[in-house]
Amino acid sequence: MSVRQSLLAILDQGPCYGYQLRAEFDRRTGSTWSLNVGQIYNTLERLERDGLVGRGDADEHGHVYWQITDAGSAEVARWLSSPVVRTQATRDELAIKLAVAATLPGVDVTAVIRAQRSASLAHLESVRRAEYAGGDGEDAAELAWSLVVDSMIFAAEAELRWLDHTEQRLALNPHRAMGLELATERPRRGRPVSQEALAG
Repeated sequence: MSVRQSLLAILDQGPCYGYQLRAEFDRRTGSTWSLNVGQIYNTLERLERDGLVGRGDADEHGHVYWQITDAGSAEVARWLSSPVVRTQATRDELAIKLAVAATLPGVDVTAVIRAQRSASLAHLESVRRAEYAGGDGEDAAELAWSLVVDSMIFAAEAELRWLDHTEQRLALNPHRAMGLELATERPRRGRPVSQEALAG
């Protein structure tokens, strides 16, 4: 999630001070992503360094208003018109945990999956409760909040389907979960050797 672009997009609507930016971010995302004020000011300082925002004068309460530059507005337009590109690399902690567990001798991977499924179901139920508490989505803030919650629900449901799929694969192909003993050969420095090179 890009805090940088989100804050820029809010500033494209008009000058804001730090706490105001946090409140606007929360209002537009249903407070589903927690930002602290220190993070906001660090981001603003980097945006200023990059020429995307400028620092204005303080008001009578000491609030320093930040305003977007033309370059910042152009950055917002690029961000909004560009798709989010998912990276190829798998950095998902759960996927890595199950992949490693499936290769460790003596580990009951089914028990690992079932413990995760229980936690994932509890998470899905809590997100669904939040969905029902959010109102009917008739105003812009409620609509924005419900879009974020819907995304969380779909992600939690997908995780549960993947856990079911993984458990079924392991049940149908128990040899796939065979443990890998530690390799006796010392690894070479440099890039890992591909599976194709090992087979050839």
